[in-house]
Amino acid sequence: MGRMLMEARQRVQDALQWLWQQEGTPGQRARGLAAGIFCGCFPIFGFQTLLGIALASVVRGNHLLAAAGTWISNPFTYVPLYWFNFRVGSLVLGPGRPWPGFDAVRQEGFSDVGWSVLTRLLLGSAITGAVCAALGWWLSLRWLQRAKP
Repeated sequence: MGRMLMEARQRVQDALQWLWQQEGTPGQRARGLAAGIFCGCFPIFGFQTLLGIALASVVRGNHLLAAAGTWISNPFTYVPLYWFNFRVGSLVLGPGRPWPGFDAVRQEGFSDVGWSVLTRLLLGSAITGAVCAALGWWLSLRWLQRAKP
């Protein structure tokens, strides 16, 4: 167990070192990461990275960090993230059709689950994405400004 913790610690240190070495000012790097996090919260499989990079261009952020930020949603976090996003959207828009389950979404496609589910999922994704991106931007900006070489 101790060896696994040491390896995990080394990976985290390597990731932090990689972040420090990215091009741009701390603001550009933080904006890029935030753009990626925002786009990563949406259920647009296969397009999250492209949209994250495009959004990073709009906000003048680091493209590589935007691509990395989209990995907030990955095979391990898809189900809880999208379920949470749906719940947030349902809180704002009120109850609609119940969550069909992730298997139904994957098999039928989002167009077949109904407008009620889709609107709640997308609104919840936008809200969650905005909050997570703002928090990610603020934390990474503070951290990068303190860690100036």
